Amino acid sequence: MILPKSPRVIALANQKGGVGKTTTAINLGTALAAIGEEVLIVDLDPQGNASTGLGIDRKSRTISTYDLMLGEATLAETAVPTSVPRVSVAPSTLDLLGVELEIASFSDRAYRLRTALFGQGEDDPSRSRNYSYVLIDCPPSLNLLTINALTAAHSILVPLQCEFFALEGLSQLLQTVEQVKQSLNPELGIHGIVLTMYDARNNLSGQVVADVRAHMGDAVYDTIIPRNVRVSEAPSYGKPVLLYDFKSTGSQAYLKLAAEIIQRERLLRAA
Repeated sequence: MILPKSPRVIALANQKGGVGKTTTAINLGTALAAIGEEVLIVDLDPQGNASTGLGIDRKSRTISTYDLMLGEATLAETAVPTSVPRVSVAPSTLDLLGVELEIASFSDRAYRLRTALFGQGEDDPSRSRNYSYVLIDCPPSLNLLTINALTAAHSILVPLQCEFFALEGLSQLLQTVEQVKQSLNPELGIHGIVLTMYDARNNLSGQVVADVRAHMGDAVYDTIIPRNVRVSEAPSYGKPVLLYDFKSTGSQAYLKLAAEIIQRERLLRAA
C-alpha cells in the first residue's frame, strides 16, 4: 500500500459524555487497521480512556499529548505502538487538564495540535507521514482541546447515542464546526454521524434512528453500532472488541463502519 503524503485526520467529537466516542475511536481505528490502514489514535481526553482501552498502562505514559501540545515532544516521541497491528496511540494523562491554561496566552493556541501533526511545511521531518488515518479522541466538551482537534482535522465524526436526547446539543456542535471552518480551518467538514448503542428491542431506538436520519439526511452513516456486551467488556481487558471477540455484532459493525468511511473518503478525494 502506498501511503498518502499526509494522513486523513478525523476528529471524533461530541460534547455529551457517554455516547460511545472513545469506544468508536478505539474500535474504528482497529477496524481500519484490520483492512490494511496505518492508524494513529490521538488521545486528547484527560481521562485517557482511549489509551487505557488500547492497553497502555498509566505508569508507562512518560510522554503524552500534554507534552505534544506544549511542543515539548514530537509526534514520533509521543506515539507508541499498541498490541493491535498497525495501530499506534499518542497517550493522554491527567496533566492535559492544565494545558488550556498553559497555552491560553499563546498566539497559536488553536493550532498546537495541527503543528504537531503536520509540522511547519512539506519538508518538515516531524510531519506524520507514517499514518494513513489519524483519529482524534476529543474530550466531552467544546473547549480549547476540542478546538485544537477541529483545527487539525480534515473532518469530524460525531457519535450519537440512540436515546431520547440524541439531537440535543448537536446543533451547538455543528455551529462550533462552522465557526472553526470560517475562522481557523476552511478544510473542515462533517464526515458523518454514527448512531451508537442501538437496541433493536427498544422502540425508542428505532424512533431515534428515524428522527436523526430525517434531520441530518446523508450525513448519517448507514452503519449503526448496536448495544453489545462484548463492546462494553473489551476495555477492561485493554483490548478493542475486534481482538476481544471478533465475531461479536459490535466487531462486525465497526468493520462495516470502517469500510463505509473508506468509501466516503474515496468519494471526497474524487470530488
